[in-house]
Amino acid sequence: MHEFGVLNWTILGGYIALTLLLGAVVGKKVTSASQFALGDKNIPWWAIGISVVCTYVSAMSFLGGPAWSYKEGLSVIAIHLNYPLVIFFIVAVFMPFFYNNGLTSIYEYQERRFGKASRVTLSFIFLIKQALSSAAVLYATAIILEFITGIDVVYCIMIVTAIALIYTVMGGIAAVIWTDVIQAVILFIGAFIIIEAVWNGMPEPMTDVMAELKAKGMTDALQTSMDLSQVTTIWAGVIAMTMFHTTVYGGSQMMVQRCMAAKSMGDAKKAMLMMGYVAFFIYFVFILLGVLFNAYYDGKEFENGNTIILHYASEYGMPGLMGIIAAAILAASMSSLDSAFNSMATVSVADFYKRFYKQNESEEHYLKASRVFTVAWAILVIIPALMFATSTGSVLEVLSKAGSYFVGASFCMFVLGFYSKHITEKGLLIGVFASFIAIWYVAVATDIAWPWYCVIGVVVNAVVAYAASLLLTGKQEEMHLYTIKGQQAEYARLNKPVKEDGWYVIPGKIDTPCYGLLVMFVFSLILLWGINAFTDNAPMLINFVRSCSIVVAISVVAYAVYSLRGSKTAKPEQIETAE
Repeated sequence: MHEFGVLNWTILGGYIALTLLLGAVVGKKVTSASQFALGDKNIPWWAIGISVVCTYVSAMSFLGGPAWSYKEGLSVIAIHLNYPLVIFFIVAVFMPFFYNNGLTSIYEYQERRFGKASRVTLSFIFLIKQALSSAAVLYATAIILEFITGIDVVYCIMIVTAIALIYTVMGGIAAVIWTDVIQAVILFIGAFIIIEAVWNGMPEPMTDVMAELKAKGMTDALQTSMDLSQVTTIWAGVIAMTMFHTTVYGGSQMMVQRCMAAKSMGDAKKAMLMMGYVAFFIYFVFILLGVLFNAYYDGKEFENGNTIILHYASEYGMPGLMGIIAAAILAASMSSLDSAFNSMATVSVADFYKRFYKQNESEEHYLKASRVFTVAWAILVIIPALMFATSTGSVLEVLSKAGSYFVGASFCMFVLGFYSKHITEKGLLIGVFASFIAIWYVAVATDIAWPWYCVIGVVVNAVVAYAASLLLTGKQEEMHLYTIKGQQAEYARLNKPVKEDGWYVIPGKIDTPCYGLLVMFVFSLILLWGINAFTDNAPMLINFVRSCSIVVAISVVAYAVYSLRGSKTAKPEQIETAE
């Protein structure tokens, strides 16, 4: 590629300096382990929401999304169709359990519901899975620096780790959230510059380009094949990946921890709802970009598909563009790495160090321990990152495959806790072990696609856990306090209001904005169908897209109005009956 140049280095260096400065400013206010993990409970919901969005929309999306759809077409979006359904469930069920009980580590719920062993098991699963995910993010960022500077990827991995580590150690969760806000601005500026340039830079009229892409099957997003060996079918996206992403967002300390830093239950829910309303469109942009690149480069092979967007930026010739793109992808990665380092340190301290080793120390002591664990995990993730460096496929797909081995167990350990009456800790852990064996067998002995590993793990886990629980401990006479029915019964017994400022604080109740998520889900299916159906009919496609844009605008405005309206204390509402 061309020389990076002074302007590009200035842009990239300025972004890094701003991030480190913000971390230093926020870090001055952190004086306890609680502040390191949850802040001062005064961060606005919109900043938390942006942080939630950016944490998962990382370099995996900026690089891996286009790399994947460059080969597979628009059908890759099927994997991301499920976000409205996922967030609907998390807001109604997961969030009240975690926020109401003032948990620092969400895995403390497991000990309250089942016992100490289940808490340790799920915490350990999280740490392993998050270390692998962070390594993939780290690798994706390192190849950017290698591409633009020529520095070996091994050294790039170490440089990126050091940058993310510095401000995370200083400022904790508050630094993570506020730097994510800055990173979001840079990320989306870079993304829209690229997609606008590609859209307007095609050698043929866009109507002809889209018709050619349709002829190659690249615009067919809703593949209805029942073949379980295919990854990007609508069934895999709506059924299997709903379970997958429910665990990623609801059962992951990295995602939920920032919502625990919100001022109230309503703010925590609003922050998570932002992801449900915008995630599909963000992923759609990145995946559409890969499809357009396929037309622009006429499907030619790249040595490493993850660098397609970088090749384009270097060829485009816009002054400063490579600096913006490099900063955007670095920003995307930092938003994931900082969250991972902070959450892994929090879990290490809350679920292991404080629980088993140092139980009665001061907050200052636990703050030091949190920072030490942050450094330790940052160093440890370098090892698997070097392993990812040998991969030339889509880093987004590699990451998803790695995570699919763990989500079945995590999903069941939470959902069975919320709903089951008879499942106990011994049975649950036997089910977890059985699910890992089942997934391992399916992975090595069949050609079933990785999204279905979660479904297989969930089914095996649930069946074995139920049977083992009945065999070992028998039927339970009452619903546990930390089930949905148990919580509802407790609220009824104490005559506690189930709403606060118009938002439900009890699990199992549906807030009004959640119904809008169902509308968004149906709309996304219609949008994808229409794009493929009208691709070769320009006037109809234009009218269709305009209509869809109006629907999106109305939905987003309705969500914003509901979220930003003045908080009015609702009349106390109690549960009249509870089992």
